[in-house]
Amino acid sequence: MADLASVTEHIRGAVGENSGLGKTVKIDLGDTGKIFIDGASVPNSVSNDDKPADATVSISWDDFIALSEGKLDPMMAFMQGKLKIAGDMMIAQKLAPLLKR
Repeated sequence: MADLASVTEHIRGAVGENSGLGKTVKIDLGDTGKIFIDGASVPNSVSNDDKPADATVSISWDDFIALSEGKLDPMMAFMQGKLKIAGDMMIAQKLAPLLKR
């Protein structure tokens, strides 16, 4: 079973030094914690800091895992209110490929 540390490490690997995001994104996993992707810095960085971001994606841990495993469609999750996006919607769309496992 994945935990926040292993998921953060996976995203760090997927983001690499230059994700092409050019912005900051926070994934808010509720009580489980946060994943902050700084796609604006060089090199890009990924941490568990709770900092302001250009876009914030809010999703429950279970839905996040289902999404990363391809069991939950991001658009359906958004339509059903399981996935909420505050801020720049375009960044959130660029994020999807980085979350796949």
